[in-house]
Amino acid sequence: MERSRHYLVFVSIVLLILLFASILFFHYKAYLLVSLLMIASIMIPFFVRFEWRDVAGREIVLLAMLAAIAAVGRVPFAGLPSVQPTSFIIIMAGIVFGAESGFIVGAVAAIVSNFFLGQGPWTPWQMYAWGMMGMTAGLLRQAWWMKSSWGKCLFGFAWGYLFGWFMNMWIIVSNIEALSWDFFIGIYASSVYFDLAHGLSNVFFLAVFGAGWMKILQRVQRKYGLLE
Repeated sequence: MERSRHYLVFVSIVLLILLFASILFFHYKAYLLVSLLMIASIMIPFFVRFEWRDVAGREIVLLAMLAAIAAVGRVPFAGLPSVQPTSFIIIMAGIVFGAESGFIVGAVAAIVSNFFLGQGPWTPWQMYAWGMMGMTAGLLRQAWWMKSSWGKCLFGFAWGYLFGWFMNMWIIVSNIEALSWDFFIGIYASSVYFDLAHGLSNVFFLAVFGAGWMKILQRVQRKYGLLE
């Protein structure tokens, strides 16, 4: 567990450096390559480790299904900015199946959903932000406050803002020549409504569907011995 946690922290730092480097050196021209490198960085060791176990195929299929549900769940809500069940599914995956699984579901859901909504230089940033959302949910799942409904809702609300604040960074970095305090404050001030909508939608889905999803996913985990 401790080794896996150190690996996740190391990979998250490397991917963050990769995001900034892709803008500074490639000027958004290699965003799909960066997206694939991000997936490879987290998933190759994951798959290698699973090759040692008999249930590897079942576990991979389960994560693929969760990522697909999270991705498709974003599409019907495209007309409502920042309101979607994607973050809820990613958080639940992290809480039930762990930090590594949460990161994979978040990263894959971002790139798959953008096949419907449009790929762009924002894709790797969304992959990282949603991946970190799932990873932190997994890392904090044993905290006493995360075991309560209000704790999960608080976590989801906070990540509604953290996701938006992180996504603002790619706009700032891509316009680094125009960087000023007015520009910086203006970007973050303009995202307050969208961040609030994201946070409140997370609270809604976690409060209404969180307990039901938790029981279903835990039952699947126990029945088939997956990702324990």
